[in-house]
Amino acid sequence: MSLTLEDRLAIGELVSLHGHLVDDGSLDRLEEVFTPDVVYDLTDFGQGPLFGVEAVRAAAWALGGANPVAHHVTNVVVTASADGRVLVRSKGLGIKADGSCGSVSYDDTVVRTAGGWRISHRKVSPRRVPLGGMTESR
Repeated sequence: MSLTLEDRLAIGELVSLHGHLVDDGSLDRLEEVFTPDVVYDLTDFGQGPLFGVEAVRAAAWALGGANPVAHHVTNVVVTASADGRVLVRSKGLGIKADGSCGSVSYDDTVVRTAGGWRISHRKVSPRRVPLGGMTESR
């Protein structure tokens, strides 16, 4: 599958839109980012995956004031696969109300739908150690 420049721009904006919607409390618009049957994998945070947009929305509301006040996404890498899916890897920074911050990696599977590009699977992995935990071996 080949991606046009327009596809790449739309996918980059899709990944960015998530943070704007969550930070604005516009959780009623998550269907603009995710497929209805999205799998939102928070396993690395000690939770199981969330299944469906409504589960993602409910989890964000349940987290309440513990949500970051600002989600920033950067280092977006878009890779097309032969089966029509698109793999997107990006970095996320979350700023909490107390000023503390954390870093994650997002690994997304993006698919083209009638409504445009949507994330069908997202794995969120915390970044807690430098160099991915690797040490030099000589």
